[in-house]
Amino acid sequence: MSTAAPHTEGLTPGSGAPRTDPRAWLGLAIMTLPVLLVAMDFSILYLAMPTITTALNPSAAEQLWILDIYGFLIAGLLITMGNIGDRFGRRRVLLTGATVFGVASVIAALAPTAEVLIGARALMGIGGATLMPATLSLITNMFPDAKARSLAIGVWTACFAGGSAVGPVIGGVMLHHFWWGSVFLLNVPVIALLLVFAPRLVPEYRSGTTAPFDVTGVVLSLAGILPLVYAIKHLAAEGLDATAVITGVIGVVALAAFFRQQQTAKHPLLQLNLFRSPIFSSAILAALVCMMALGATSYLTGIYLQSVLNHDVLAAALAGIPAAVSVAVFSLGAARIGAWLGTRLAFVAALAVSATGNLALLLLGTDTPVWIYLAATTVAGVGYGVIFSLVSEVAIAAAPPERAGAASGISETSFELGTSLGLALIGSLATVVYRSHADGRPFSDTLGETLKRAREIGSTRGADLAETARVAFVDGLHVAAATAAGLLLATAVVIACVLRTRE
Repeated sequence: MSTAAPHTEGLTPGSGAPRTDPRAWLGLAIMTLPVLLVAMDFSILYLAMPTITTALNPSAAEQLWILDIYGFLIAGLLITMGNIGDRFGRRRVLLTGATVFGVASVIAALAPTAEVLIGARALMGIGGATLMPATLSLITNMFPDAKARSLAIGVWTACFAGGSAVGPVIGGVMLHHFWWGSVFLLNVPVIALLLVFAPRLVPEYRSGTTAPFDVTGVVLSLAGILPLVYAIKHLAAEGLDATAVITGVIGVVALAAFFRQQQTAKHPLLQLNLFRSPIFSSAILAALVCMMALGATSYLTGIYLQSVLNHDVLAAALAGIPAAVSVAVFSLGAARIGAWLGTRLAFVAALAVSATGNLALLLLGTDTPVWIYLAATTVAGVGYGVIFSLVSEVAIAAAPPERAGAASGISETSFELGTSLGLALIGSLATVVYRSHADGRPFSDTLGETLKRAREIGSTRGADLAETARVAFVDGLHVAAATAAGLLLATAVVIACVLRTRE
């Protein structure tokens, strides 16, 4: 801790107990802006893709890259960018990344071709990868008081969860009034506010180390994470084929080489000794499983609301707001819950509540009132909100201040990988169940395509095909929800056993 002190600016001095500078709360408000943007840009394109497809006419492969290159690069660079921030200055990296993100947003909004849009999305991913670990790790320096820091982390988590939920809603409104590029131009004024006020309200911090940077670790981590995430996405979209197997094997081999290299490196990119802490390992496991459950069920219920219950896109997006509010509120209250129950019991209880919400999705049918969906996802959101905030807090607390950026990068990477794994594994399981109901009927790979085919067939035969497809999809959703609930409960049991002492 002493090595970092000379490089910390703007903290309130004083003897005795650490105090929080009142300006830190203004700095936190500014730092939540890029968190909202990064979260929104994960989900906002799902509504914009039909319009982009009409305007730019991308191929099927180009559509995949437009959607996924942003998330791929964020997942692959989070740990690296966290380390860079620790070494060269977290505020400096934050502002540099924000500039890249803003410029790339303008390029994306004005992109004349699919190739230019893919390149712009890649730049947005590089910029976005700096924003999340930089903002989260800076909270450590800005809020030396543990109680204030817990509240600040809750606010940060609430903004991340809220951004993911309001992304489709804002996107739907913008697309209703403006052209598709407007969803990217939303980023520009927000980034401008960050660049103006962050230098005045956010302190700088760097570890002060002069040790060589682990370039080999960076290369191996990217060579492992990017192919593995791509393989998972490809498996979910196209099924098991040579591309999925080859890229998956490359990713696994590179990750194995990365972990082996990290064990022997003098100045490793990833501090593996963090995982010797049972509470840190438990937090990363909880983040991974929660994002698997949330990612898969969010994707499937979005289709359910539109294709089974026949709500339009904007109505389906609005139906996600209660769950987002639930996540946000309980993210803010997670520190109090953790202090009341203890970390171990808070993790276990939150996982159990999330599992209960997922099990409630078994009540959904082809003509179920939408309030059942709202109730189920809101209950699940209670548990997710507590977990996400606890994970972020534990990840920072487990690391020394000079490595907080790297630790937060690990936690955020677990969030990204969890989402991809959920879509690939649990989402694919739902697809298998859906296809098993075909029984000779002309089912397509997706419910939307099958319903379109049913409309083309018309008459009683088409109506029968549509109804059978909807029932089949709901059955797949039930299996996915039950699987997600099972994983959450199993994780709760593991954490209850690993963290035997009350924190």
